[in-house]
Amino acid sequence: MGKRREARERAVQFLFQHDLNPPEDLDRALGEFWDGQRAAAIADEKGAAHWGQEIELPPPTAEEAETRLFADPLIRGVLEKRDAIDEKIKSHAKNWEFHRIAAVDRNIMRLAIYEMLYREDIPPVVSINEAVDIAKKFSTQDSGKFVNGILDKIRGELLRPARDIK
Repeated sequence: MGKRREARERAVQFLFQHDLNPPEDLDRALGEFWDGQRAAAIADEKGAAHWGQEIELPPPTAEEAETRLFADPLIRGVLEKRDAIDEKIKSHAKNWEFHRIAAVDRNIMRLAIYEMLYREDIPPVVSINEAVDIAKKFSTQDSGKFVNGILDKIRGELLRPARDIK
């Protein structure tokens, strides 16, 4: 899996967690999230027998730092622009009440819409493809189609090419 895909998956996981249980201190919550990700990876490497044991965390690896370096601005950007992003989803999710959209799908779309609207260094088609693949991995069998449909409508409104970056 590519580093950016991994970063997007982690971003969606944090956004999902934030959506269901918003923390009072975002910086602290992000630090705890990333520490938890590293602890889980280390425990996984050492085998299931070590789950639940206290693990001394080494400093982040270069790969972990790279993943966080890409993911953190996405997370913060989505949270900063969430109201505007949610309005976009609501305007295109015909016959769907916003609160009835699965939380994982909602956060996958939030991330992709943030990239399409506010990150000109990422081509919109990349954001859509990544979102569809993440939806297929983390959500229901039909989520990929649903996410693709909403995101494609929003892509059609963009004033920039779908495949190019600035």
